[in-house]
Amino acid sequence: MLALLLRRLLRAHELGRIVVATSTDDDDDVIEEVARGIGVGVHRGPRDDVLARFAGAAAGHDGPVVRVTADCPLIDADVVDDVVRLFRRTPDCAYASNIEPRTYPDGLDVEVVAPKILDQLADEVDDPGDREHVTTAIRRDPSRFPSMSLMCGDRLGDLRWTVDDQEDLDFIRAVVSRLGTRRYAAGLNEILGSVRADPSLANFRGRRG
Repeated sequence: MLALLLRRLLRAHELGRIVVATSTDDDDDVIEEVARGIGVGVHRGPRDDVLARFAGAAAGHDGPVVRVTADCPLIDADVVDDVVRLFRRTPDCAYASNIEPRTYPDGLDVEVVAPKILDQLADEVDDPGDREHVTTAIRRDPSRFPSMSLMCGDRLGDLRWTVDDQEDLDFIRAVVSRLGTRRYAAGLNEILGSVRADPSLANFRGRRG
């Protein structure tokens, strides 16, 4: 699943480099092995402090920092590029995403944050929940952190393409099987067409298409 995500993400034009932020636990050695095998960077930090890992992965980078979580294996490179471009063209923007309000499928989540804001959060935030979810402190205070949202015209926010349990994983496997050789390149519309093709996966143990 991680390999699928990374190979799809490599198609984004607005990314300078990709770094996988994982923990220093021995159990995560395989994550580093997979990431380096695909040719992307790896940063390892404390398991219980995701914000620290994320800030460590972005250390030394002076451009926008893009956050994509590993439970989004169908990430769309074009959507990633669109969120980055929205961030770049908006003066004084601290944060841009496509998650609030949610109009894209849950599982195509992209967040972009200014590097100085990320460093600021890493130094200031104490709440364990905020350190786990990285950007909640930003989203909770838009007056302090000017934000922008990318909207999907088709309003697909009720669709579930993320992976949290076995049923989600079964759905992703079914979609990837249908996509075949297009599994690394297919974007939102092509994936949605595959989901809705006969026999439909649209209601595969939940709202999917």
